[in-house]
Amino acid sequence: MIDEELFAQILDYLNNDDVIIYPTSTLPALGCKPNKKALDNLFKIKNRPTNLPVSLGVLDLEQVSNLIMFDNVSMELLEFFPKGSLTLLLPAKKTMDQRLGGDFIAVRPVVDELARKLISVSGPLTATSANISGKKPSKECKEAANDLRLNQNQFLGGATTGGLPSTLLKVDSKVTVIREGVISREEVAAWSMKMT
Repeated sequence: MIDEELFAQILDYLNNDDVIIYPTSTLPALGCKPNKKALDNLFKIKNRPTNLPVSLGVLDLEQVSNLIMFDNVSMELLEFFPKGSLTLLLPAKKTMDQRLGGDFIAVRPVVDELARKLISVSGPLTATSANISGKKPSKECKEAANDLRLNQNQFLGGATTGGLPSTLLKVDSKVTVIREGVISREEVAAWSMKMT
């Protein structure tokens, strides 16, 4: 059950180019809209180097079909592996902010019910872990908000499982593992062998 007043406040933060924290299937995510002012705020709060792009949390690939190019391979990957376990690095339709990846944008379909409700209203949000760069991320959204000195109404509640991050795959003419996470390189290789 979601607190509608809190949900409205979260949307206000986002619409004013601020950040919020929301749960994912692995860790709390630091979310903002993918525009210059909001990204400025996020990178400052997180103390993240600007040469390290952040991913986008999305409902599905269709939601960002105006931003990225994808094919059946991308869809089949997302259908085959557990929901929330993959982030796909896909070609951008036009070069975007380098902090979003420039010519390749990382997108991660979210599975948490609250996160899905939020993103269905707000549109795609950044999905970087909610921590100061280099510090261990918290599993609790509230603790993550405290760590980043955010307001008490600047997060959607929820504990996450922690553990390994999503596996980052670059999908262009072939599928390449960029970061091994909850899905191993071997599992991706086995899937690729089956598909050829």
